[in-house]
Amino acid sequence: MKVSDLLEKVREQKPLVHHITNWVTIYDCANIVKVLGGSPVMAHAPEEVAQMTNIASALVLNIGTLTNDLIEAMKIAALAANKKNIPIVLDVCGAGATKFRDQKILELLEQVKIDIIKGNASEIARVSGLDVSTKGVDSSEVNTDLTLVAKQLAKQKDCIVVITGKIDIIASKDKCFKVKNGNEMMEHVVGTGCMAASVIGTFAAVGDDLAIAACAGLCAYEVAAEQAVNISSGPATFKEKLFDCIFNLKSSDIDASQRIE
Repeated sequence: MKVSDLLEKVREQKPLVHHITNWVTIYDCANIVKVLGGSPVMAHAPEEVAQMTNIASALVLNIGTLTNDLIEAMKIAALAANKKNIPIVLDVCGAGATKFRDQKILELLEQVKIDIIKGNASEIARVSGLDVSTKGVDSSEVNTDLTLVAKQLAKQKDCIVVITGKIDIIASKDKCFKVKNGNEMMEHVVGTGCMAASVIGTFAAVGDDLAIAACAGLCAYEVAAEQAVNISSGPATFKEKLFDCIFNLKSSDIDASQRIE
């Protein structure tokens, strides 16, 4: 897999990535798309989400700060994306934390076609129907085969499933990748998971194979994180340097550092 080729496509095509996302991390999600070379837009009003989606190349949905009105806007945007046949990434942020959150995820998955479901281990396990809970938006321990969980959900929902963690798992109904890049410093910064969804959406906007696009996006993001941690003194400087390292990421850096199975 040539991750650097997809990054170059992002930089050349500058895809518009529409977000209906988490208010806590919305600024970071916009920035991560921008430094990759894409064009972020964050439109939430039901009156305009369909029109905005119609000029976008991908749609990223994140339920981190959900309300009923926000979910309805997501449905409108997602139906427009389905009609236009552009990829939708759903970050199931906090799945398993509350019944309301679980219910709204189920509504989205039943009423629109989601192309990529992304979450941490306990979030994806919950969406898969396992009896697990999530500590707010942080993953709790899941004592099961996560690769199998991802594959089964991918087959059930006919989509790509991404489980982020120390080792990222990217599964479709017929293949599976593991990305072993990244650094534990990412766990100490709020928003790195939400940014990952935006990265996946940006790469999906230019990729024909969504599993490969998700894999490539995470790899590039995490190679930059490995660079950033080497020039940081803690979480605050790491976050600052992460944007710089993504912006300056070279194909040769990715080719030399990518760890994908």
